[in-house]
Amino acid sequence: MAVGAIRCRVLRFTESAIFTGDVKNGPIVTIKGPLEKEAVRILQEVPGVTVEVEPTLPGGRQPDFLVRAGDVTHVVEVKAQRVTNAAAARQLADYARQIPGETRLLLIARSTTEEARRLLEDAGVALIDGLGNMRVELPGMFLWAEGRSPDAGVGRVPGQPPVRLTGRAGVAAQALLREPQRRWRVNDLAEEAAISTALAHRVLARLERENLVAAEGAGPRRTRHLTNPTALLDLWAEEMRDRNVRQVRAFRLARDPRAQATTLSKDLAGANIEHAVTGPAGAAQLAPFITAIPVTDIWIAETTPLEDAAAAAGAEIVNEGQNIVLRRAVGDEPLVFREKVEGIWTANRFRLFLDLRHDPRRGREQADRLREEVIGF
Repeated sequence: MAVGAIRCRVLRFTESAIFTGDVKNGPIVTIKGPLEKEAVRILQEVPGVTVEVEPTLPGGRQPDFLVRAGDVTHVVEVKAQRVTNAAAARQLADYARQIPGETRLLLIARSTTEEARRLLEDAGVALIDGLGNMRVELPGMFLWAEGRSPDAGVGRVPGQPPVRLTGRAGVAAQALLREPQRRWRVNDLAEEAAISTALAHRVLARLERENLVAAEGAGPRRTRHLTNPTALLDLWAEEMRDRNVRQVRAFRLARDPRAQATTLSKDLAGANIEHAVTGPAGAAQLAPFITAIPVTDIWIAETTPLEDAAAAAGAEIVNEGQNIVLRRAVGDEPLVFREKVEGIWTANRFRLFLDLRHDPRRGREQADRLREEVIGF
């Protein structure tokens, strides 16, 4: 969608009528205050937004930042960022909770990710970005606009290849999450995640830039430790993507769906097939709140044909009516750090969190419960 075609609504909950409009027909919101040059440049590119830069007051005092739409005006605190991902959004949400009084936080960013916008909305943080996204909900004022998709290069650091927390870099992130109190040397992380020291260094350097890890010491004794595991989990879950996933649906008669995972894992292990139960069936081994398990999801090692895994499990491949889904992915990242729980090979708790989020059957709700009750951050 082109930026010029973005539609935005301004709702003023007063006795005057609700105003709705198209942003290309003129300004609908004004941002006023001592804005930095980068923030001004971003706002000037957003349809429907006007900017009034206010100089510093006599004596070096800073004037307030104001958001005005129609006859409604609010004082806000402004933060400007180039790129806001899930990790940055989590940190902004934590900061917003510490702002005293009724003042709200407004983020102005060059670009924001979808997960970042969700986290900021849940935290009540207003945002306007250079992609045309607008989420401003204040007493008597509601602004909402959907922007264009970010370019593929958004978030890259000039002169340095981007390091996304997916693939083997995602394994490094999980290693850090598993031991959030540990002091890590580059070699330690490389060994734990089974990656090169070069990749381990790039991951740690990126997380240091994101303010998710802090460094101590110098040279060979230099270590880094995780400072915000909550934000790292958000960032990893946002960026992690499995490669070339293939799946088959299968059915096996089971009188007790909760016992299905135990039987399947035992049969697969007996056939020397590396695997990890995930989704609600896997989470149920750690979290008693998981009650309904309509389908047992299992990751299978990529060296095993899924049809062979189904046969080893005594299951019939079907097109519909499945109660088992077998998956495999290039690289076998879903099997990393798997654990044996009550005799069942289960995906690690962070992988369970990720897979639940992608499950259309109450997945987000169950993932949040798992995070709260099992992961703890």
